[in-house]
Amino acid sequence: MATIVIAETIATIGVDALKTAGHTVHELSGQPREALVAALSEADALIVRSQVKVDAALIAAGPRLRIIGRAGVGIDNIDAVAAERAGILVVNAPDGNTIAAAEHTFALLLALARHVAKGDQSVRDGAWRRAELKGFELRGRRLGIVGLGRIGRAVAARAAAFGMVLLGADPAVSPQDAASAGVRLLSLDQLLQESDVVTLHTPAVGATPLIGAAELAKMQPHAVLINVARGSIVDERALAAALTSGGIAGAAIDVFATEPPKDSPLLTAPNTVLTPHLGAQTSDAQVAVAREVAERICDFFRAA
Repeated sequence: MATIVIAETIATIGVDALKTAGHTVHELSGQPREALVAALSEADALIVRSQVKVDAALIAAGPRLRIIGRAGVGIDNIDAVAAERAGILVVNAPDGNTIAAAEHTFALLLALARHVAKGDQSVRDGAWRRAELKGFELRGRRLGIVGLGRIGRAVAARAAAFGMVLLGADPAVSPQDAASAGVRLLSLDQLLQESDVVTLHTPAVGATPLIGAAELAKMQPHAVLINVARGSIVDERALAAALTSGGIAGAAIDVFATEPPKDSPLLTAPNTVLTPHLGAQTSDAQVAVAREVAERICDFFRAA
């Protein structure tokens, strides 16, 4: 049986599944990096979520490590190259938070479209600012979905129910495949130019943000941007500048380049809705990703 270190809190169902399979589990959520390094010296597996950065040094601290699991979508907080070099398998839980992330996309979009945060504050302040909080309907608006994976397609299905026109950009998807989801496939530049709402559902790839000043300049002045994917895919300074200048009308952001975003220019940018990385923060999603990553790790050791 394996020794498994869990570096961040996951739902009890996942921990219990690992223990029921006979593995020894050490839960180190909230512990300093030094404690994690020490525990990894005898660990066969490591489980993280999104906050712990599994860099080459941390990987080197685990000479017995055989598998690293991320309880969530993507593996961008794990140095996959260093893991591969060390012969360590990296797995994630790609299905568990799909619905939570798609629903949060619409929570942000609707909050932005109908000025929910400003309206709430106006009532609390006794201002009753109805006239200046005129929003827009989703029906008939063109939704540009950047990334047509599980979450992007879940967003498309829900957007169709709102009567939105669906556009998409994804180099890994064919026009026919996109059409099967009711999406018209475009280049990223075309999508930015044509969309009323742009929503991002791609992993972080490389050091250059996917959406920078040049991309924001292609968007319409009335358009809004939603990011429930990864903070590093948007140039926050360029986005704040576009919002301040009126280059775009608004942005709803759930993820940031540095979290918490203490120095982000978005904190003082106008026409924004900001949330603290809540895309997967539902009890349902946390149970699902914990179960999924635990199953994958149990399957790995069962087959070994």
